[in-house]
Amino acid sequence: MTEQFIHDVIIIGAGPCGLAVASRLCEHSPSALFTDEEHQRYHWIRKYGRRMPLKNRKNGSVIEKRTPSQAQRFSTLVLDATGDEWLNRWNRLFKTFDITHLRSPMFFHVDPSDRDALLARAHEQNQEHELQELRACVGKEISKHLRKARLKSRNPKQHAVVEVDERDRKDYFTPPTTLFANHCECIVDRYGLREGLIQNEKVEDIQYRIVKEVSPDTKLFEVHSNKTTHYAKAVVLAVGPANAPTIPPVLGLNSELGSTPPQVCHSMQIQKFPDPVVQAKIAAHKTTNVLVIGGGLTSAQLSDLAIRRGVTKVWHLMRGPCKVKPFDIDLAWMGKFRNVEQAYFWSADSDEERLKQIQSARGGGSITPPYQKRLKQHIARGTLELRTNTRLAEAHYDGEKRVWDVKTEPAEDGMPGMDYIYFATGVQTDYAKLPYLQTMLRDHPIHGHGGIPCINDDLMWSQDVPLFVTGRMAALRLGPGAANLAGARAGAERIAWAIEDLLPDRTGDSLEDSQMNEEMKFVTGRGNRFDSLATAGGEDC
Repeated sequence: MTEQFIHDVIIIGAGPCGLAVASRLCEHSPSALFTDEEHQRYHWIRKYGRRMPLKNRKNGSVIEKRTPSQAQRFSTLVLDATGDEWLNRWNRLFKTFDITHLRSPMFFHVDPSDRDALLARAHEQNQEHELQELRACVGKEISKHLRKARLKSRNPKQHAVVEVDERDRKDYFTPPTTLFANHCECIVDRYGLREGLIQNEKVEDIQYRIVKEVSPDTKLFEVHSNKTTHYAKAVVLAVGPANAPTIPPVLGLNSELGSTPPQVCHSMQIQKFPDPVVQAKIAAHKTTNVLVIGGGLTSAQLSDLAIRRGVTKVWHLMRGPCKVKPFDIDLAWMGKFRNVEQAYFWSADSDEERLKQIQSARGGGSITPPYQKRLKQHIARGTLELRTNTRLAEAHYDGEKRVWDVKTEPAEDGMPGMDYIYFATGVQTDYAKLPYLQTMLRDHPIHGHGGIPCINDDLMWSQDVPLFVTGRMAALRLGPGAANLAGARAGAERIAWAIEDLLPDRTGDSLEDSQMNEEMKFVTGRGNRFDSLATAGGEDC
């Protein structure tokens, strides 16, 4: 029997959260722990500190220049069900939806080394002119006295408190997708996260137990995929929304068990847009009608893209009002007063209270001001019908005409047969329904709220089970922004701290590497410098 290799860490998911964790585990001086000046100094010492030989003045001996080990700090494996490259699903969806710019600001990224890394990359690539300003976010700060005076005025809403100061204007731009993709490639190359690290495998089960034939004394994670079995000391779940997208129940629409209704699709499952059925009608110069359901940014992107690609008319249904805001969370959680919101969140008495704060901060689906402007232009041209506070009540497929006859609530007269129905209704996260967690839930039960597990502050399953969770499923510990890029970086920090305490650093395996690490700590002023002193005669005092 061949000896099984035991990885230090297995990361499940090669999206932004997975990349954030993998890169943070390789970073020796993360921006979350060190100032810009310290980080710059450590980087210079690490890069140039050993580039020349040193000669001992007393005995004339020469210490040749040395290169620090380039090995990763931890043995890491990444499993992803969609491909063997970083951000495979992310890039596919962005290309499918023809998204030119991210929704998030410049300081939302996954680089652990520098908060302003994405902005620096924009200037390095001469792409600063491609950044789109987030309007109505930044304004000059007013004095406390003037703010109070304005609040007492007849129209206090006219003088709303500015959430973001003028000095932070450079951060409130959105990067183009090409810049973000290039920046992520740069991170992958910098930390050596490319060759052989990611395997295209779908995880089917996770167990944490003693595997006698592999490690008879220590518990390990046994990760079963559709291809093989892997073993690890720690596992990180970086699976985004985690659950599969589902179409909401609609009378006459939901399919029989094992079959899929024709000409209906969830936005996360789109392969081509518009669907070939619609494209064939467009090519034949026939009238086409598409129904888009949803109140978030994805629904607006689909409506806009369908019209731009030749659909005659799009009918867009929202079950609530059309909410417009620059980000998926309230600006208060990102501006200068975010510490107040975070303090309320972290001081909550229970996870139920935290869940309510998360739901309040996110407030359901919303679209950005630029897309609101696009939708209004389409409405003015007559190519878009937007119906708010309206839901799809019933749908029946006409096999002869190959269209859907739909009914809404409240009733909408004059709706034609729909050539295709797209549901941009998001994904409902529920950890208890994930197939690959059923064994863990049986052997190591954990409770949750709103489909989100109640993990500990280190984002661990429990104190004795080093199964880490990041992304949306860590929202009860990270806050409303857990599902976005800022949450990915914050989650990676916490996970890295815990893993560094749990596992030994592999870069110090050899005596030379260990000595070089000690030298680095001394030169950079980290730790206790008195530890490097030796007593006279080599004996303890």
